[in-house]
Amino acid sequence: MHHTIEVENLSFTYPDGRQALRNVSLRIGPGEKAALVGPNGAGKSTLLLHLNGTLYPQTGQVRVCHLAVEKGNLGRVRAAVGIVFQNPDDQLFSPTVFDDVAYGPLYQGLPEAEVRARVARALEAVHMEGYAPRHSYHLSQGEKKRIAIATVLVMEPEILVLDEPTGGLDPRGRREFIALLRELPQTMLIITHDLRMAADLLPRMIVMDGGQVVADGPTDALLADTALLAAHGLM
Repeated sequence: MHHTIEVENLSFTYPDGRQALRNVSLRIGPGEKAALVGPNGAGKSTLLLHLNGTLYPQTGQVRVCHLAVEKGNLGRVRAAVGIVFQNPDDQLFSPTVFDDVAYGPLYQGLPEAEVRARVARALEAVHMEGYAPRHSYHLSQGEKKRIAIATVLVMEPEILVLDEPTGGLDPRGRREFIALLRELPQTMLIITHDLRMAADLLPRMIVMDGGQVVADGPTDALLADTALLAAHGLM
């Protein structure tokens, strides 16, 4: 089986001497949907930043879609891995929704007709078809999160990595957002403290603590292991 994400013996220490990752290894196959959970400071966000080349391995290796994450492959890696950050305002900065979603393909130099077609497909995928002329700052938090996903889907990535996607949503917005994620076909790795979402949406769970993977298996089995959850600050 080929894997869309391969992390082998990855370690990373920040310049201040804090070791964030210690010999992390994991593999995620095509179409797999996995939760990445653990207490704050476990290394989850540092791992995320290695998947699109914001950070590079100090020791070990990261490959996405058979591409080593290194400077020479950066453009292709970032096209393959769409990262959706916790705060959608980090991704929305243009005058209109259309401009935000069109930014990536325009930057790539795609022809205007192709850009418009891609924007239409991306907005349709997140059920925001009529929103192209709207101003992002007038949108609700749930709408902004959908548009943030559209800004990534427009690049046609194979992998979606989402950081706390249900944070800041009310119960209805949360349910609608989980239903949206369930429709998307991409391989997904989702950093979350929302264990109910993990149970509903993500068949696999990877638990990190202290910069290491401490458990990796079926979500329902790990959620039933109360000793494991308690030991790693998850309950």
